[in-house]
Amino acid sequence: MTDAWTQHGKVRAREAEGAIEVVVEGLTTQARYYKPLIYEFFRKVWRGARPGWGEFSVEIVMEYVGEPPWLDLDNLAKAILDAIKGYVFHDDAQVARLLVERRPGERERILISVRRIGD
Repeated sequence: MTDAWTQHGKVRAREAEGAIEVVVEGLTTQARYYKPLIYEFFRKVWRGARPGWGEFSVEIVMEYVGEPPWLDLDNLAKAILDAIKGYVFHDDAQVARLLVERRPGERERILISVRRIGD
């Protein structure tokens, strides 16, 4: 396991403390934008852990500055789960716990943390 970040464009990821953490810099109101962006990062750049079996907990936090963007969080969650499927877990049916929240932050970004339940 490494704490070093792997980065490509607006996406960076690392394995740390038993979790895979992904950060996407910037926000858009189009949830469909995130699926190819994150998918291409994992397909082209990611050399971390391979997909696992079992149940997973996924936390997705959208941080914004100023007024909250007009973005459906359920669409955001689906786009992200579809993007990481096959790289973090084999199927999004393995997600037993899903937390998606929007909150003010110091900069606009999306934080994703995936952890195998029981580790």
